[in-house]
Amino acid sequence: MNVSTLLSPINQFLQCPTPQSWIDEAIKPANLPVLLVDHCNCELKAAQTAMLLIRRYAVDKANGEVLLAWLKPYEDFVYRQQGDGNFTNAHSGLKKMIQSHGQNPFADDLVNKMVLLIKEELHHFVQVLEILHSRGIDYHNVGAGRYAKGMMRHVRTYEPQTLVDKLICGAYIEARSCERFAMLAPHLDDELARFYVSLLRSEARHFQDYLTLAEQVAGEDISERIRHFGEVEARLIATSDTDFKFHSGKPVQHSEQAETVF
Repeated sequence: MNVSTLLSPINQFLQCPTPQSWIDEAIKPANLPVLLVDHCNCELKAAQTAMLLIRRYAVDKANGEVLLAWLKPYEDFVYRQQGDGNFTNAHSGLKKMIQSHGQNPFADDLVNKMVLLIKEELHHFVQVLEILHSRGIDYHNVGAGRYAKGMMRHVRTYEPQTLVDKLICGAYIEARSCERFAMLAPHLDDELARFYVSLLRSEARHFQDYLTLAEQVAGEDISERIRHFGEVEARLIATSDTDFKFHSGKPVQHSEQAETVF
């Protein structure tokens, strides 16, 4: 499957393209370290999000503890500055099977799809970390931008609508990541271009997995809810943003003030 085929459903799903001003800022050599460090953190956050969904909705305490143990070496490295960044042994621990509690009809699918996502996102985290090291770029944890928080602000507070909304948010985040990988690749050096293109297949599937799960959990038409979050996501992407990150909006010029998006 070629890139254009992979991107077709992504571009149909997203309600706006990434602004050219973001691309122009992202491809500046001075911003490459910023972009790569934030990308690295995004991969871990994606794994954490999937883990939380599994623990909250699909497994018992014992299996939840296994998931916590999976992520602990990575979280120790990022948040507690523990470890040397070698995750060979940590990756071997990801072979243990996770069983759903079967207490709802979507539990098995949620576990199967999100466990695969966790493994892939942790692998991507390590790949980006290795790229940082090879280029002499210091890794550090960075705070969250407005993007995910701006979307989560719209998540409903009662079940199963809370889960449906979270899954829709996950679909948009993964879809935007995929779109930006594709838009950045032609402007990057050969190593990074190949790497970003290599991520497209899994990221495109993650978007579809989130959306499929949202529809399954809802058990009814959610097109209006998808449209709503699409509008929220598009506003976050298309409006001015003071904080340049992988999922940030239009870079603020010196004369601009960032727009508040609700």
